[in-house]
Order: sequence, then structure tokens, then C-alpha cells
Amino acid sequence: MARGIRVALLDLLVERAEFGHGGNMEILFPLAERFSTLEVLLLTPQFQSTNIDERAKQNAASELIQLDKADVPTWDEAFPFVASPTDTELQQACSGEVTMQRVALPSADTNTLKKWLAVNSVDVVICTGSRRNVSMWEPWMEGAASLLRAAVALKLPTLGICFGHQLLCQALGGDVVRAQSRTDSVVELELSRAGGEDEIFAELSNPVCLFTHQDHVVELPKQAVVLGSTGHNSLASVRILDEQNENLPIWGLQFHPEAAKNRIERSVSLGHISVEEATAFEREHDGAAILSNFASVVAKIYT
Repeated sequence: MARGIRVALLDLLVERAEFGHGGNMEILFPLAERFSTLEVLLLTPQFQSTNIDERAKQNAASELIQLDKADVPTWDEAFPFVASPTDTELQQACSGEVTMQRVALPSADTNTLKKWLAVNSVDVVICTGSRRNVSMWEPWMEGAASLLRAAVALKLPTLGICFGHQLLCQALGGDVVRAQSRTDSVVELELSRAGGEDEIFAELSNPVCLFTHQDHVVELPKQAVVLGSTGHNSLASVRILDEQNENLPIWGLQFHPEAAKNRIERSVSLGHISVEEATAFEREHDGAAILSNFASVVAKIYT
């Protein structure tokens, strides 16, 4: 069993209980199974007040600032605010203690956030999907982009999912545009030669992936290689490289590996998606295996 681990998770879909919190749990389960303890820093810069932004900047190199309800005045009440959430299933997956706390993300430059990651001993960075759009830029996104650039600079294991994939690519110099229509489907990913050899798709020759998005990455950053494509999206999975073109443990996935079948069914029951919308996602997909592969890579690094 590997040592304990600390994850900084950009929790950008928090208002959707099953695709947000539930999706986070699907991402974290494989990590909880591989590490003796799991500590998760939940970041919601989309809701932070100006005051907490300033406090976080001033303390970026010294301490974590736990959020309370007053610090997130635009919080979506569809999902109750809890400063230190718990999850029984996630705790059961881990041999030791699991803790989660909502903390402030300094809305700062890349160098400041490199210090923030280092001072707070962050081992892994994850950026989830979002109902917002990279193609419709909002001020809070710059701090989130700086966090991803900082993670790349420190070579931390990093996973960008859907919005996170787009933000990662744009943060490193790529380009994201909005398509004329949405894509909601479960299709096979055609792997490139690099994708066929990549750890994220280990033992998956033709991974089946669930897509639900309208923004598309249309130009890669220089520090990236394409791993997989589909008929509707030629840059559906990428891996980030260092300046010597060596692989970093950093991936962008346009699809949603965390959208487990039971999460979709619960989303229908909660009224977050309609029965008609859910029919697009009836096919089983390989998301759980892909998340397990990511966790295995992380475990190898920190064992």
C-alpha cells in the first residue's frame, strides 16, 4: 500500500449532485484504494468572493484557507454547502482516513500557484467538467488555468476532464471553440500510435467513451500529443509533454470517465437530466478502467 496522498480537485460541477459530487467520488475511488490515506482539497473558484480571493493571495505561500458559506456568495443552492464533506463509500474504499475540505484557491499567477501547490504538499491535480464554457471566458477561469500551468511546471500527476481538458489545453497555448451543436453520445475512441502505447489506455485497444459537450479543443499546445480521436472530435484525448518532448503524467480527456451508469440513473431520478437525454448514454463505457489506470500511474510515482 502506497503512502497517503493529497489531491487538489477543481470541483466545477458541484451544483449537479450526481455528475458533480458523485462524479468526483468515481474519480477518487481508485486513488482511495491505492493509498493509505486520502486528503482532498475541494476548490470552487467559480463561487469565491473577492474578499476571499484577496485573503488567499496574501496567504498563498503560507496556509490553506478553509471556506465557509459567506466566502461563496454565488453558491448554487441545488447542492448544499458543506465545508468538510464526507462520503461513506469513499471512506470504505480506503484502508485509512479520507478527509475532504473546501478551501480557497488564490486567483493568482502561475508562479504563485506553484508555491501554493508546493507549500501545501499537493500530489495530484484534477479538473472536472463544468456547465461553464472555456469559449465563454469568465474571470475566475484564469486562476484555474494558472493552477493547471503550475501543475505542469511541477510535473504533478494531473487529469483534466471535459472542461478540464479544454482548460488545460488553452492554458498551455491551445485553442478552444464552440461547435454549432452539442454532442451527447457513447462512442469508441480511435487511438493514435501514441495512444495505443499510453498507460491511460492500458489493456484498452478500442476504449468506449461517454461524451457530453459543445466546446472543442481545435488546436493543441506545443507541449502535447494526441492520444485519441472520434468522428466528431479529432483532439479527444491528449498527453502533455515536457520541454524535451518526454511524457509527463498529465492527461486531458474530452470525455467523461466518471459518468458511471448508476450516476446517470440517479441524475434522471433527481431530474438533472431527462429520460430522453439519458437514452444517449445507455451503452456501457470504459471510464472506470481509464480512471483506474490513472490511479495506477499515480501509485507508481508515489510508491
